Amino acid sequence: MGKITSHLGNALYQVDIQSDSGNRIVADEPVELGGANSGFSPDELLRAALAACTTATLRMYADRKGWDLQGVDLKLDFVWDKELLKTTISREIHLTGNLDEAQKERLLGIANLCPIHKVLSNPVEIKTSLN
Repeated sequence: MGKITSHLGNALYQVDIQSDSGNRIVADEPVELGGANSGFSPDELLRAALAACTTATLRMYADRKGWDLQGVDLKLDFVWDKELLKTTISREIHLTGNLDEAQKERLLGIANLCPIHKVLSNPVEIKTSLN
């Protein structure tokens, strides 16, 4: 996997993010937290990663099976419980297409197998250093 780099300059909380593949995005905090809301907030980026991965995984699976999946609409939200040190992510998936109930149930299970879902569902160790 390629690396992600970020740069914070003089613009308060505005972070330029770039991947080794050359893609770029801007992250920022909302106005109420002192930012300019010029890009996704960090928690929105986290949810966006899960949304993108889930949606693409469903499309790939349905295409391999030859199923008539015409669209996927997904809503994600999360709640951080500071006392329990627990995050709960709510994911609501709406599938469109000519799919029977068995296919829909299978796609629901496949949603839980997307790579980002697996990362977020398992222990994560973050090693940080200064240089």
